[in-house]
Amino acid sequence: MDEKVGNFKIAGKSGNARAAELTTFHGKIETPIFMPVGTKATVKAMLPEELKEQIGAQIILGNTYHLHLRPGEDIIKKLGGLHKFMNWDGPILTDSGGFQVFSLSKLRKMSEEGVEFRSHIDGRKHFISPEKSMQIQMDLGSDIIMAFDECLEYPAEPSRIRESMALTHRWLKRSKEAMTRKESLLFGIVQGGLDYNLRMESMDQICSEDLPGFALGGFSVGEPIHLMHELVDKVAHKMPENKPRYLMGVGTPLDLILSIDAGIDMFDCVLPTRVARNGTLYTWQGKVSIKRAEYKEDPSPLDPECDCYTCTNYSKAYLRHTFLTGEIIASRLNTIHNLHFYLQVVKRARKAILDGTWEEYRDDCVRRFTQTR
Repeated sequence: MDEKVGNFKIAGKSGNARAAELTTFHGKIETPIFMPVGTKATVKAMLPEELKEQIGAQIILGNTYHLHLRPGEDIIKKLGGLHKFMNWDGPILTDSGGFQVFSLSKLRKMSEEGVEFRSHIDGRKHFISPEKSMQIQMDLGSDIIMAFDECLEYPAEPSRIRESMALTHRWLKRSKEAMTRKESLLFGIVQGGLDYNLRMESMDQICSEDLPGFALGGFSVGEPIHLMHELVDKVAHKMPENKPRYLMGVGTPLDLILSIDAGIDMFDCVLPTRVARNGTLYTWQGKVSIKRAEYKEDPSPLDPECDCYTCTNYSKAYLRHTFLTGEIIASRLNTIHNLHFYLQVVKRARKAILDGTWEEYRDDCVRRFTQTR
């Protein structure tokens, strides 16, 4: 590769919105970008070839917690690493497991050293420290490795948040020291709850470390969505200008647009694949529940403005029929559309930023994405 791994170049700006390029060991990523979530080494209902050729995915996400439990990082390493294991030759980002320990594990015990928890699968005890998380992610061969952090519930007392922030910073220092794989990029995670001053304190701590990128974590934990929007708008553009900014676990198409406007570059979320399997589809005309009776005899495509495989080959009537009859193809077609749509949202956002039409595109998206059909 001609450019150094970790190189981040801003190609254009409009207000706080940025179009940039990040170089990883497995290729360059053009931002703003959405990362389909392949938690357990697979993006549900999708083939890797489809993700790349039909969807336009540039980078996908895997998860340390889930892959550690099954099949185990030692097996994946033995079989050639996560890229080879799942037949994906593009960049992969792995979450550190901190959020899953918070949201899924039973009877977890926090200490300065790390977290002891029981598996949500079989109840067995496990222990993850910053060093262990880094080792798992390095064994997986991740291109972007997330530092191990503590994710708090909402709401939490300010004293508890500040205590957690300090622990997350100490864990970042240990993560940084343990991260020895030169082909990988370590991102730190800013916490601080929904309090602006605490977020800025955490940002000062985390961003004082010399790292290739930084993330905003601790969202999508039950907080009112408007408060998340307000806080991201206040803090995102204050993250380091010359490093990629990643908003973890967010969100809807509207969330993406508002967060890009605030200065965010990278996103991931299980939402488009999860709701696709439940019959909810995002379109340029608003959100659609395909199970509605009005679509029973509708011969039109799901989204006339979309050129994905689903919209160019199937009617709303067919999508409704296959969903209601529980056919596997319904999950496939719905997921293809939702992921294609998300990637088109960020692709068009990048073009608008570079073309100088970002404000018009942003306002049009806000109008469209607040509609429901």
